[in-house]
Amino acid sequence: MVEKTRSTRREAELAAVREAGRTTVLIVGAGINGISLFRDLALQGVDAVIVDRGDFAGGASAASSHMIHGGIRYLENGEFRLVRESVQERNGLLRIAPHYVKPLQTTIPIYSTFSGILSAPLRFLTHRSGKPQERGAVLIKAGLTIYDLFSRDGGSVPRHRFLGRTSSLAELPQLDSKIKYTATYYDASMHDPERLALDVLQDGRSANSGSFALNYVEAVGRQGEAVVLRDRESAEEFALKADVIVNTSGPWTDLTNESLGTDTRFMGGTKGSHIVLDHPELLAATGGREIFFEHSDGRIVLIYPLKGRVLVGTTDIDADPREPARCTEEEIDYFFALINHVFPTIRVDRSQIVYRFAGIRPLPRHEDTAPGFVSRDYRIERDDSGATPMLSLVGGKWTTFRALGETLSNRVLTLLGRRRSVSTVGLPIGGGQGFPRTTRARSAWKQANLPGAAPARGDQLLARYGTRAAEVWAHIEQEEDRPLAGGELSVRELEWMVQHELVVRLADVVLRRSNIAFVGDVTDALLTELADALAPLLGWDGDRRDAEVEATVQLLNDAHGLSLAVPARR
Repeated sequence: MVEKTRSTRREAELAAVREAGRTTVLIVGAGINGISLFRDLALQGVDAVIVDRGDFAGGASAASSHMIHGGIRYLENGEFRLVRESVQERNGLLRIAPHYVKPLQTTIPIYSTFSGILSAPLRFLTHRSGKPQERGAVLIKAGLTIYDLFSRDGGSVPRHRFLGRTSSLAELPQLDSKIKYTATYYDASMHDPERLALDVLQDGRSANSGSFALNYVEAVGRQGEAVVLRDRESAEEFALKADVIVNTSGPWTDLTNESLGTDTRFMGGTKGSHIVLDHPELLAATGGREIFFEHSDGRIVLIYPLKGRVLVGTTDIDADPREPARCTEEEIDYFFALINHVFPTIRVDRSQIVYRFAGIRPLPRHEDTAPGFVSRDYRIERDDSGATPMLSLVGGKWTTFRALGETLSNRVLTLLGRRRSVSTVGLPIGGGQGFPRTTRARSAWKQANLPGAAPARGDQLLARYGTRAAEVWAHIEQEEDRPLAGGELSVRELEWMVQHELVVRLADVVLRRSNIAFVGDVTDALLTELADALAPLLGWDGDRRDAEVEATVQLLNDAHGLSLAVPARR
């Protein structure tokens, strides 16, 4: 067993922040948009501290549909600027984050030719859903043509194509035979959203020694120029002064502002739920592509092959951010009905669900606007009522995080009287730097950078870290290693995660540093083994180790639909 290091990296960073008592910019909320701002400011040489009451990217950012997309349906809302920016950012992420962002072939089953032509302009003008009506081929063709125009940047993805029933069923034989056409276009998949967010964070931490990232640290009040922060591990509080405060708490923005003494009503998020199925027949039926369509109730639905499983989502229901988001039994029934709608010969049941998750989208307050028509764009609100200027981010989505971070950073730089010195356009993210894109290139890279690694282990590390895998492997090789049950992780890799990726709790590893939970590989025995390996690294005694296992089992059962037993305390 690896002996506990004298101090974890998180403890060292927390001590440094407390001792300094001041930073230039304090960012509250470490979802992808706060993390993007953190990276951008660090690259400009601006000291920043980013805090989150939970783990990095552990809230709304972890509950996404795992897609990087232009948002073709936003065209009907008239959000042409957002669609253009989203498509451009999608194409950019395919280039700068190829280790996590991959082209995704997407097919829309179409049941009519002209449906929706009259109702679509009404929805565009009023932003009210009215009676749901399926989009026909003419309307979808018009949307995809505009979509392709926004994609003109050297051919990052192919243009769309239409097929009739016969050709469509030849490609996807288990599709509903009642379809008239299919439309196929390309967006992008995001295989590991939490790890992509962590990679962006690592870029910021590496770029500026005066920038620090603290998970499980909560903003609980203000004292003049300072924000009162509470370390949720020790329950100790301390004050941190800043020249600018930025609230990037996503759906919880109003609640954060309330804790900082400001009453706002910016947010009005909606819940989106998903299930993950271990279903080989359904996986094969997708043909490796996402099936994307509008259900009869007007909701957008996706059936999406990912990591040898099938991701199905999503819902769009008004939600209260004070309450935990859960995927309900009613939503599961809804997902099963839509799978039957698209693939009527394939049977699914609850025994095939290996994971379920739900989150709240950080949407602006929308009053009478139907959830599907609420803008996915973002805006920045400024508050000068306190001793320190505060900006609140309203809205934002995964696809545009780089551009949003740059826009928000520009606002902060203006407040500080500083100018931008570095652009993030085209700048590779973390392990995307020099990432090998072909089978031959990957083989050569692994041979040169992961000497001695078994082929499967090399593939695993390259997929998890991109080209940062070379640093991880160099650490692993320094001492004798021991694989853990299932072969997904090892003791030395866990040590790397604790020291370099700021792991604090067992759930951080199971849910966000690995795919163990997502693909349904969690067992009682594995949780116990992981906790045993983490205990000396994090200084846990027996009670804390057992409490971590119990808390993780409870979280996986309550929030993610598992049925794990709580092991007896030892």
